[in-house]
Amino acid sequence: MLQNIRDNSQGWIAKTIIGLIVVLMALTGFEAIFQATSHSQDAAKVNGQTISQNELSQAVDMQRRQLMQQLGKDFDPALLDEKMLREAALKGLIERKLLLQGAEDAKFAFSEAALDQLILQTPEFQVDGKFSAERFDAVIRQMGYGRMQFREMLAEEMLIGQLRTGLAGSSFVTDKQVEAFARLEKQTRDFASLTFKADPAAVKVSDDEVKAHYDQHAKEFMTPDQVVIDYIELKKSAFFDQVQVNEDELKALYEKEIANLAEQRHAAHILIEVDDKVSDAQAKARIEEIQQRLAKGEDFATLAKEFSKDPGSASNGGDLGFAGPGVYDPAFEDALYKLNKDQVSAPVRTEYGYHLIKLLGVQAPEVPTFASLKDKLTRELKTQQVEQRFVEVTKQLEDAAFEASDLAQPAQDLGLKVQTSAAFGREGGEGITANRSVVQAAFSEEVLEEGANSNAIELDPETVVVLRVKEHRKPEQLPLEAVAKNIREHLAKEKATAELKAKADKLIAGLRDGAIPLTSEQEGQKWKTQEAVTRGQDGIDPAELQAVFRLAKPASKDKPVYGSVVLGDGSLVVLQLKGVNEGAAATDEEKAQIRRYLASRAGQQDFAAYRKQLEAAADVTRY
Repeated sequence: MLQNIRDNSQGWIAKTIIGLIVVLMALTGFEAIFQATSHSQDAAKVNGQTISQNELSQAVDMQRRQLMQQLGKDFDPALLDEKMLREAALKGLIERKLLLQGAEDAKFAFSEAALDQLILQTPEFQVDGKFSAERFDAVIRQMGYGRMQFREMLAEEMLIGQLRTGLAGSSFVTDKQVEAFARLEKQTRDFASLTFKADPAAVKVSDDEVKAHYDQHAKEFMTPDQVVIDYIELKKSAFFDQVQVNEDELKALYEKEIANLAEQRHAAHILIEVDDKVSDAQAKARIEEIQQRLAKGEDFATLAKEFSKDPGSASNGGDLGFAGPGVYDPAFEDALYKLNKDQVSAPVRTEYGYHLIKLLGVQAPEVPTFASLKDKLTRELKTQQVEQRFVEVTKQLEDAAFEASDLAQPAQDLGLKVQTSAAFGREGGEGITANRSVVQAAFSEEVLEEGANSNAIELDPETVVVLRVKEHRKPEQLPLEAVAKNIREHLAKEKATAELKAKADKLIAGLRDGAIPLTSEQEGQKWKTQEAVTRGQDGIDPAELQAVFRLAKPASKDKPVYGSVVLGDGSLVVLQLKGVNEGAAATDEEKAQIRRYLASRAGQQDFAAYRKQLEAAADVTRY
C-alpha cells in the first residue's frame, strides 16, 4: 500500500488533472464529454443553460459503448437498462455544466497558447517524439471530433481541472491523522480460511422460476435500437484521374523550386563575447589584436582555439561547417557572403560580441533536372487541383442531398453509387458505421425521426459521406426462448452462492458458540493459515483481504473473530481472524508520502462536497 501511496501521491495535481483528463478522457471518451451539434430539443436546463436531447443521446451512446467494452464482446447489449443509462448520462451532463459554471464564476481561464502547448506535448498526438497533425486528426476523428470541437472540449476540461486543483490543492492533514494512518497501514493480521466452491451445475432451476424472472425483468430483455442506412461516399482519390496538368505549369513550378536553392558557405569564426565581465570596448580591442596577429601570418584555427569564446566551435578551430542563408545573425551573414574563399572579415558586431569570420569554402547548390522532378511536380499540381475539386463536389453533394427526398438523384447527378449498411445500434457497427459521426448523424432527430438526408460527414481527410435512414428497427421484446439459457445460468449461480452463504453462516455460528468444535478440517475442507499478512499481500484475492482487515480485533488469542466473503467467481470464503500485529513506526519519508496521499484524498472529498453544494443551489429543470 505504501508503494501505491508513493505512486499515486506524487504530482497528483499534474498527473490527475493533465494525465487523466487529457489522455484517458480524450482517448477513451469520458461519458460526460460530448459534441454539441443541435439544440432543437431540450433535455434539461441548468441555471438557464440548455442541455440538448442530442447531447443526451450522445451521452447514452458513449456510456453504452464503454459498458460493452468493459463487459466483453459476449455480453448481450439487450440486458442494458436504457432508462438507467439515460438517467446516469443526464446526471453527468448536468454535473459537468455546473462545474463549468463554477469555473466561470471563479474567474478561471485557460489561454489559447496554453491549449496549443498542451496538445503539442500530448504523447498520443506524437510520432517519434514530435507532434503529428495526421496522428492528431486520426485520434480525435475516432472520437467523433473535428479540430475546433476537440479544442473546445479540451478547454472546458482544463477549466474544470483548474477548479478541481484550486479546491483539492488547498487540503491539509494533521500529524495525528498521519500517525494514525501509518499505524493502520503497517498493521498485519494472522488468519485462517476455508474456501467453498459454488456448483451452479448441481442447482436445479425450474422453468417457472426462469419465466418469473423473465416477467419481472422484461425491460432488460429487449432488442437494441438499430438502423439500416443508405449512403453516398465521396473519395478524394477518385479525382486524380480527372484532373490534368500541362507542361507550362510544370516548368513554372520547376523554376520556382530551383530558384529557392541557394549555395552553402563553409565558415569559421573567432568570437570575443561582450558580457558583464567584458565590456564592448574591451572585446573590440581584443578582436583587433587578434586581427593584427592574423595579418602577420598567424594561423586562424590556432588563434580560434586559443581565444574564441564559442564553446561549440573553438576546439575545432572555429569551424562552423556549411550553412545556407537564414542561419546566422544578419550582420554575420552579410559579412560572410561578401568574402572570397580564404578571406577573413573585419571585426563584425552581433548580439553575442565581436567576430572575425573566415570563408573556408563555397558549395554550389545541386540543381535537379526537370525530368527528375517531373513526377513529383505533377503530383503536387494534381493534389492542388484535386483538393479544390473535392471541396467543390462536396458542396454540390451537400446541396443536392439537402434538396432531395432520397439519395438516388444526388448519386446520379454526381456519378456516384448509393450503398447500404448492415443494421447497427447506437454503439456503432463495422466499416463506416464504426465512425461516431456517422452513428450520431444516423440517430439524430433530423435524420431518424424526420427522414432527412444528413449533412456531409467527413470520415477522414480523404472521404466524405451523406446518409439517410433506410430502416429503423425499434426495440422489441426478446422471446423467452432466446434468453432462457442466460437467465437459467444467472439464477443457478445466485442459488448456489445463496446455499453456500447459508451453510457458512451456520458453520460460523456453531464455531462462535462452541457447538461445532474447531478442528483442522471443517465440512471436508482444511483451514489455510496465513500469518503477518499485509493489506497489499500478493497471492490473496483482494476481496478476501478487504474482508480480513474489516474484521474486529480479537479480544484474545483463544477467541478468534469469524466472518465470510463471496468472491467474484461465486465461491465463498469463511475467515477466522486470530490476531492483529502492530507494525514498525513509519519513517519520515513514509510519513511524507502518507501526508501527500491523505491530502490528495481529502482534496477529492472537498471537491465532491463542492459539487454537491453546486447541485443543491442550482436551478435544474429536466424535461
